[in-house]
Amino acid sequence: MKKKLQSTFITRQYMVSQDFEIYYYNDHNLSKVNLHSHNYYEFYFFLEGDISIQIGNDIFPIRHEDILLMPPGVPHHPIIHSTEVPYRRFVFWISREYCDHLRQLSPDYIYLMEYVQASKNYVFNNDKISFNNVQSKILRLLEEMHSDHFGRDAQISLCVNDLVLCLNRMIYARNVPRSQREELDLYQQITEYIEEHLDENLSLETLAEEFYVSKYHIAHVFKDHLGISIHQYITKKRLALCREAILGKAGITEVYQTFGFGDYSSFYRAFKKEYGISPKDYRDMQPVKYN
Repeated sequence: MKKKLQSTFITRQYMVSQDFEIYYYNDHNLSKVNLHSHNYYEFYFFLEGDISIQIGNDIFPIRHEDILLMPPGVPHHPIIHSTEVPYRRFVFWISREYCDHLRQLSPDYIYLMEYVQASKNYVFNNDKISFNNVQSKILRLLEEMHSDHFGRDAQISLCVNDLVLCLNRMIYARNVPRSQREELDLYQQITEYIEEHLDENLSLETLAEEFYVSKYHIAHVFKDHLGISIHQYITKKRLALCREAILGKAGITEVYQTFGFGDYSSFYRAFKKEYGISPKDYRDMQPVKYN
């Protein structure tokens, strides 16, 4: 992770901003944090460490790629078992007032908050692709907050809303079986399926079997909607995830294997064609070193 995005750990348990705050922490020696609660929502994205989280009277072992949501008034604190590995995580605070603002835009923004409060299910396990998608949105938000670009404040607002909606969609998709979701047209169904299976075989034959239509019909529908082939679309999706992972600490071999490329040579050619530079050169050109 880029050092410039890292925050020094703060002990305060209240928000300064009236809307949201977000931090990337990387601690090797952290003093004990007592059981506490907030008057805002706390999202917690776990990256590394040997810890558990106590929420209420329950203790949850936490693993890489877990996402937690602590609603207002719910007591919690980390239990650090060892400091041999750094304790790395993103922490995202969002106020109830901002959630009310998002609710007015669409109730879809607060599905997850209402679900957690009703179900008392605070911990969500994730696969690499799902977590990487969320992490890429967090990194975009942090990068924007550390920039002085024109339109910075407007872009930050868009990034926050995009992150919150992404989390809601992810949990909604898990909780509500596909058969019970609002009926989608074929194109929407296919794009949704692709998003959820980027690490698997996504040949036209596979998609045709999944949706009970001919592969020629799928190809035609996709070309009509986007003007590019379905293969090009899938490749672009996979490359975008690879690029974000390379900006993090993932190794190049792990990246192309995780996101559906069969071998390095095909990944190399596709990456260089898309971005005009090799994966290794892209990683090495980043101005800030990784931890």
